[in-house]
Amino acid sequence: MTSKSRPITLGTAIFYGGLIAGILDATDAVAAYYFVAGFNPFPDLQFIASGFYGASAFQKGISGAMVGLLARCFVAFAVAAGYVGATRFLPVLIREPVMGGTIYGAAVFIVMHFVVLPHTAVVTSPLSLPLLLNGALGHALFVGLPIALIARRVTSQPSFSTQVA
Repeated sequence: MTSKSRPITLGTAIFYGGLIAGILDATDAVAAYYFVAGFNPFPDLQFIASGFYGASAFQKGISGAMVGLLARCFVAFAVAAGYVGATRFLPVLIREPVMGGTIYGAAVFIVMHFVVLPHTAVVTSPLSLPLLLNGALGHALFVGLPIALIARRVTSQPSFSTQVA
């Protein structure tokens, strides 16, 4: 009996990279906001949803938190797609995943925090140095790095195909 294995694709790297980065990013954010500000997980997720709803996201209960969770997952997959796509044009990202991934993760945080979020309805919160440092380091280590390592692992497989699906 022979088995035909499907080739590993760019879509595989995007899926697993986004999934793992999303889980690690959410865990880091929940832990950071709990230890620094005493928040439970719902306000963190509702904060993300406030990008759509403004301050009313905090009155939406679990539905506001679910919108925030979905938004966090969408962003994680988009960020993974950006990195995996860039590996096709910048092979150094595959050769040096630790450097490329950590720089990419920190850059994602800077762009999201200082460029994207100000153009949404997100509720502004006081800027605290511990949360700012956690955001930059957390994105470098828990978003960019896992995406880069997964991209390297997937693209180095013998059955790798550059097709997306």
